Amino acid sequence: MNWYEALIFGLVQGLTEFLPVSSDGHLEIVKYFFGGIEESFLFSVVVHGATVMSILVVFWKDIFKLLRGVFRFKMNEETVYSLKLLVSMIPVAVVGFTIRDKVETLFVADMDITGSFLLVTALFLVIGHFVRKRNNPITYGGAFIMGIAQALAVLPGLSRSGSTISTGLMLGNSKNDLARFSFLMVIVPIIGANLVQVINTDSSAVDVVILPLIIAFIAAFVSGYIACRWMINIVRKGKLIWFALYCLLVGLSLIIFA
Repeated sequence: MNWYEALIFGLVQGLTEFLPVSSDGHLEIVKYFFGGIEESFLFSVVVHGATVMSILVVFWKDIFKLLRGVFRFKMNEETVYSLKLLVSMIPVAVVGFTIRDKVETLFVADMDITGSFLLVTALFLVIGHFVRKRNNPITYGGAFIMGIAQALAVLPGLSRSGSTISTGLMLGNSKNDLARFSFLMVIVPIIGANLVQVINTDSSAVDVVILPLIIAFIAAFVSGYIACRWMINIVRKGKLIWFALYCLLVGLSLIIFA
């Protein structure tokens, strides 16, 4: 992978990881138009690590507060919130350890499938936009349901943030609560997926090309930080409908032309 391919992949990964347009789907689109170029093991770890770092920077105060509450070793508001985050991670953990690789292999580089699931993402966003707004707190059951929505995002074209936030809106959760919860619930799954990848990959398969890795890391971190901050404001203002239109147009274009 050369430097400009690394730049494009890093930018796409960082932006689409947090915007409700599906990072996996857009990376498959980029690979398709670049002639089937493959991400190396190390490149994948680096760009995903960069997006995790960007969300840690954005939410460091929230994370510190939660950790401080948990390590008081008694039930409090932070402990309850952390337990809800753990509950939300159960579905994605089950999928990650059982069928994720099979699903990704089955649908890789299939633009009809990617386009179809982008249309599903658009439908999620439309429903989330028009559902009656309420301010219910996030419950354990709601956290688990949002976790199921997150687990389904293993399908290329189905947005993680779009599906979880829209599901939360359908459950009547507050937009402000969802803007925070949806991003915090992804941190551990991304870190866990990277660790599993590191453990299961032969070190001899790592092809180190320093410059593209640095470029990809910086691009993914900066674009991820911007997208995360932007997405928080978008959720709070209820402007997800524009991303529904985007997913609709891209999904139809892939099905018709690709």
